Formats: sequence, structure tokens, C-alpha cells
Amino acid sequence: MSPAVEGHQQHQCRSRITASAQYQHQHPTGMADSLTEEQVSEFKEAFSLFDKDGDGQITTKELGTVMRSLGQNPSESELQDMINEVDADNNGTIDFPEFLTMMARKMKDTDSEEEIREAFKVFDRDNNGFISAAELRHVMTSIGEKLTDDEVDEMIREADQDGDGRIDYNEFVQLMMQK
Repeated sequence: MSPAVEGHQQHQCRSRITASAQYQHQHPTGMADSLTEEQVSEFKEAFSLFDKDGDGQITTKELGTVMRSLGQNPSESELQDMINEVDADNNGTIDFPEFLTMMARKMKDTDSEEEIREAFKVFDRDNNGFISAAELRHVMTSIGEKLTDDEVDEMIREADQDGDGRIDYNEFVQLMMQK
């Protein structure tokens, strides 16, 4: 495999993990025009995971479904607050341009230690300090991202610096900082 293809695949793996881990850390801005075509395409894929009925809008119900599938239990008012943060046209939902704005802002933000730790906990379902292939597959599947075993293994390999076949917290931090 050429270095360019391998680099692209690694970037895609990192983007998938990052996007799924960052679902709960959303903030508004007008920076969407700074995104590359590839980033816009990746965010379109992430948007479709939230937009369960495919109508081009993320509702509080859809946002809640994704968050609950990731082990969170947001109240209706918390969900509405999250949507209101980025709902530029005040229609009560998030459309794709609003989602892009939110993601562009997130990319500019530096994740706090606490945000990264919380994201790690979402994946580390048995709280043993490691993310296994099975845990990664479970979380990705629960948000609607169907992956082959090879894709899951590649995502683990991308982050697994010590070669033990799983992702520890320090490896996860390194992955999150590479975005």
C-alpha cells in the first residue's frame, strides 16, 4: 500500500474515532468555510449518523438517541440547549450548515483533559483502562457506524503505539491531539 493511501486511511480512522468521541462537546461559530473538502465529506457522514430519518435536520429526539447509545442520559432541556447553541435559524433543529459550523469550531478548540477523559470512558465500557476492538466496535455500531473487523482492527492499529492490540488512555490522548 502506498504511503499516500495508508496516510489517507489512517486519517479516516482517526476522524471516525474523533467524530464519535466528540458528539457531546459541541459549540457554535462561523468557521465552516475553513474546512477542507475532505473534512466536509467526513462531517456529512457524521451528520447522517445523527440524522436518523434522513430529513436533513437533527432533532432533540435524534440527538438524544445517539447520546443514549453512547451511555449518556441527557434531559430534554439539555438536548434543547445543545441544539440552541448552534441553531442559527432558530427552527429548533440542527441542519448540515449549522452542524459544519459546530464541527469547525470544535476543531479549533483544544480538548480539555476532562473532555478527553469523558470521551475515553464512553469507549472503555468495562472501565479497565483500555479500549479493545470489541469495545470500539460496540460504540461505533451503537451510533450507526457499521464497520468490518478489518476496519476496527485498522482503527486500533492506528492508535495502538505499543502494539498490545488495544488503546490505553495515553494512546487515546495522542490520537485526539492529532486531529
